[in-house]
Amino acid sequence: AMVFQSYALYPHMTVFDNMAFALKLRKVPKDEIKVKVEEAAKILGLEDLLDRKPKALSGGQRQRIGIARALAVNPRFIVCDEPISALDVSIQAQIVNLLKKLQKEQQLTYLFIAHDLSMVKYISDRIAVMYQGKIVELGTADAVYHQPFHPYTKSLLSAIPLPDPQYERNRKRVIYQPTVQNEPEEMFEITPGHFVLTTKEQAEIWKNSLS
Repeated sequence: AMVFQSYALYPHMTVFDNMAFALKLRKVPKDEIKVKVEEAAKILGLEDLLDRKPKALSGGQRQRIGIARALAVNPRFIVCDEPISALDVSIQAQIVNLLKKLQKEQQLTYLFIAHDLSMVKYISDRIAVMYQGKIVELGTADAVYHQPFHPYTKSLLSAIPLPDPQYERNRKRVIYQPTVQNEPEEMFEITPGHFVLTTKEQAEIWKNSLS
């Protein structure tokens, strides 16, 4: 299933019909649709909103409907395409905490796409860093944040604001400046489970520095 950045709710439909839409396309029987929608609405705390139209709801409520719609089809895997970027900061935390709670309770796997790096670290077990449509680094959240190898990853992480004003003033931003590589780049495993798009020569240099 999928949770969209822009909610992707049909404005002329009620909350119930929006949540039931994918089930109707799958030709699920009406009585079963009612049960699945009401179950998802209960999980997300939307029971009192099922008869309303999306325009009468807040951004946070609309995104909860989007999540409930995804849950209604009993998915094992949900693509979350920047699901919090259209929300106020105060609501973002609520939605991400809700996603983490559902992940644990429903045993879900998310592909969580976002530009907010602190939020990515909070919700993710593994992180893939992309640059110009290519994955340049892939590893556990701890590995990518605490021991980044690719220059683009280092540049991204240096842009995360820190709560310590003095440290923030003194630290230097890492500016990514791509260079033309004479040797072709491939994905190399630098440490167990931690992959980086680089040249064979550079991969060997990193590995030797860690041994």
